[in-house]
Amino acid sequence: MANNDGYYEALWPRSPRQAKVKPLAPRLASLDGKTVAQLWDHVFRGDEVFEFLEAALKARFPGVRFVGWREFGNTHGSEEREVVAALPERFKALGVDAVISGMGC
Repeated sequence: MANNDGYYEALWPRSPRQAKVKPLAPRLASLDGKTVAQLWDHVFRGDEVFEFLEAALKARFPGVRFVGWREFGNTHGSEEREVVAALPERFKALGVDAVISGMGC
């Protein structure tokens, strides 16, 4: 066994931050008349959860419209980078005002 004389080195397993933190967009005052996109990483029951979320939000905001997760593809799959990179243009083309992104556990 090597003698370290009480000296230890600790290494941090994470790399330096690669992207700058951006402030969050201001919250919408209401979802009435807005279009909400649903993004899913295909990891945990989003197909079920989004149905419940959509029903609850429609009950609270009858004028809300949804663009379902099937429209966008898997945000965590083998084409993740391409899917995520295409989102801003897709949101613009579809008139998206807000996004619900989930579900990974």
